[in-house]
Amino acid sequence: MALLDHLGITVDDLERGRAQFHPVLTALGYQSGGANDHSISWNNGDETEIILYTWDEDSGPHRHGRIGWQHIAFAVPTRDDVDRLHAVATDAGWSAVREPKEYPRYSNRYYASFVEDDDGIRVEFMYNPPRATA
Repeated sequence: MALLDHLGITVDDLERGRAQFHPVLTALGYQSGGANDHSISWNNGDETEIILYTWDEDSGPHRHGRIGWQHIAFAVPTRDDVDRLHAVATDAGWSAVREPKEYPRYSNRYYASFVEDDDGIRVEFMYNPPRATA
């Protein structure tokens, strides 16, 4: 059973959101789902569906560190995947917040990068393999 069925993210401009999210989500294995005037979705089998929404009111971009959304982290199978996804995101217009690097404060195996879209939505690509058994 899925723990998180879907994740809805509000963006200022739906088409700009599509241009930034689509390359990243398809590189992660997601496929385009439904779309209408106020939303676009992607799905990946039993994984969490990602939905972008837009509204007519101007609320300004999200500010990282404020109460609310922090970031979403996608676990990937290799360090090379972290590097590849970081490149896909920056090529799609995401800003690099932190380039791919090791994060020993989390574990001596943790390797990740962070990117942010034009609305301030932050995504992490991370590789943290299980500790080898003896």
